[in-house]
Amino acid sequence: MDVSSTLASLARPADNTARRYLLTLLVLLATIVLYPSLTTPLTFQQQGQLLLEYSSVDFDSIQFQLSVLPRMAMALLVGAAMGLSGSVLQQLTQNRLVSPMTLGTSSGAWLGLICATSLSPAFAAEHGEWAALGGALGAVGLVVLIAGRNGIAGLPVVLAGMALNILLGALAAGILLIDFQQTRGLFVWGAGDLGQIDWLWVNWLWPRLLVGLLILALAPRVLTLMQLGSQGAQARGLSLWPMMLALFAASIWLTSVSITAVGLIGFIGLIAPNVARLCGARTALDELIYSTLLGMLLLLLSDGLALLLNQWLFDLIPSGATAALIGAPALLWLTRRQLAGKDQQALVLPEGALRISRITCWLLPVTICALVVLSIGINRNLSGWTFDWPSSLIWSLRWPRTLTAITAGSGLAVAGVLLQRLLRNPLASPDILGISAGAALAVMATLMIFGSSYFWIKAPLAAFVGSLSVLGMLLVMGRRHQYSPSVLVLVGISLSALLTTALQLGLSKGSADSLALLGWLAGSTYRVSGVQAVVLSVGVLLLICVSLVFCRALTLISIGDKVGLSRGLDVPMARKALLILAALLCALVTSLVGPVAFVGLLAPHMAAMLGARRVTPQVLLSALLGAQLMLAADWMGRVLIFPLQLPLGIVASVVCGVAFVALLVRQRL
Repeated sequence: MDVSSTLASLARPADNTARRYLLTLLVLLATIVLYPSLTTPLTFQQQGQLLLEYSSVDFDSIQFQLSVLPRMAMALLVGAAMGLSGSVLQQLTQNRLVSPMTLGTSSGAWLGLICATSLSPAFAAEHGEWAALGGALGAVGLVVLIAGRNGIAGLPVVLAGMALNILLGALAAGILLIDFQQTRGLFVWGAGDLGQIDWLWVNWLWPRLLVGLLILALAPRVLTLMQLGSQGAQARGLSLWPMMLALFAASIWLTSVSITAVGLIGFIGLIAPNVARLCGARTALDELIYSTLLGMLLLLLSDGLALLLNQWLFDLIPSGATAALIGAPALLWLTRRQLAGKDQQALVLPEGALRISRITCWLLPVTICALVVLSIGINRNLSGWTFDWPSSLIWSLRWPRTLTAITAGSGLAVAGVLLQRLLRNPLASPDILGISAGAALAVMATLMIFGSSYFWIKAPLAAFVGSLSVLGMLLVMGRRHQYSPSVLVLVGISLSALLTTALQLGLSKGSADSLALLGWLAGSTYRVSGVQAVVLSVGVLLLICVSLVFCRALTLISIGDKVGLSRGLDVPMARKALLILAALLCALVTSLVGPVAFVGLLAPHMAAMLGARRVTPQVLLSALLGAQLMLAADWMGRVLIFPLQLPLGIVASVVCGVAFVALLVRQRL
């Protein structure tokens, strides 16, 4: 197709544009009219009188004037900002899966706000939007650096952004726990809270969103020319990079000020532009305006769902959680239906040595022994740093933690090896694929339904069922794309977001059992008893030995199904057995320690970089490396902020996540 025909097709409006806008506006107006009835007993006639008079002083009228109306206005403003921002980002990158959430801007802005609140509360209160903007720009810069110029239009930029979301979320959680006194008001805010008590935040937000009008005025021509490609746009006088940077900065500004006002609201920026295109938006201006309207409608509907759930559960349900309930299935649908051929590429990690050196064979066991001595002997107390053998009481508390960290790290690392080899996916791991989230949700449901009696007997079985269920969903949803590595990872991330939201909804009921799970969900070893540590160690050791028995089958499957069949291997049966083995490892560790991110992803790649190319050496080396990572993380969590402690899961996620991002950046550079 030549340039003139391309421009003509882009400029040709849809036949039903007026009808589409009219229908959307009618639905939006109906939602606005019905919205106040979710929170106030006032009739429509009374609401109309209050809008005209605005002078009544009874409780219902005050609630309507200072809570319901500001909340509705905030939902409309933030929804418009998120929809417009997502449309700009998707048109700039020509990538339907890009949004403020999948690019890492939301988590970056959130981390910037938390850091500013912790370091300078006065600055955060007055100018928090600049801290959010700095964090968002840093996250986007890192994501673009990882994905590279050729990866912006495909899945690499999305995968990098979602991996960075996990890392930045762990960093934010760690800061929240370390500086609890300064940041304790941010917990609900972090889940996305549209609740208002006056018009203060609405009056603060709307002037800062006027940048959106500038985008609507200047962006359509730029975005239309960019659809011709960089050479075609530059041939028509477009200064490509300055305009791209300006539009990127403007869209990130909309996200940053929205997060400053209401916290994290995910998925709206992803869904609205895609729905706009499905409904017939063809030109750049049409998509921008229609995405803005749909963002307002979607967030208002999500907040209405949150209010209905509040009435049913008699507790606070954050609006961000209900937005995720809508957005995560939408991301699953987009993953299966809307991916193009260029989206099948995956991130490639750097290669290392071709064979394991003798120094490595000797160094790893020595390092584990040194870390055990470090974990047990070197500690902090009120007198400072000490190095001595602990007393009998301290020893009885410390050795179960040390043994649990070693075996948990080994189990997650071997599970990562199995998943990466089975799915032929270098990004597969229990946390990235959502298996850990499925196990955690099943454990929480078991605790809330059956109570805490015999919990540590029920938890492993529940976690296994949850892990296996997620694996089954992954295989069913990935069949359409022949189990493409990138597609499976994105499906796993979507499932993880959905399961995590369900987890938040369960915890929001605030029962004693659900609140007891908060520490476990962060990943911890300090409550593990000696008996539990021994049971976990024996179970993980047996499962690792079983995985070594399947090394030949795993080698043939990782090469290709046809190779395995030609060698007489029952590939479907072997794959099912190995998937069950990976689920058992994940379930056993998660049921006792809680969900831990990045260990199962990083350790297999570290082993491969050290020269473990065959299955057996990679399994053994990954187990040793996973044990080292978890042991070091457990010790750091115990001594970094003495006398307080950081949960093992947060420290391990930060340490391993930073190392993983460093590997990706190294590959790009």
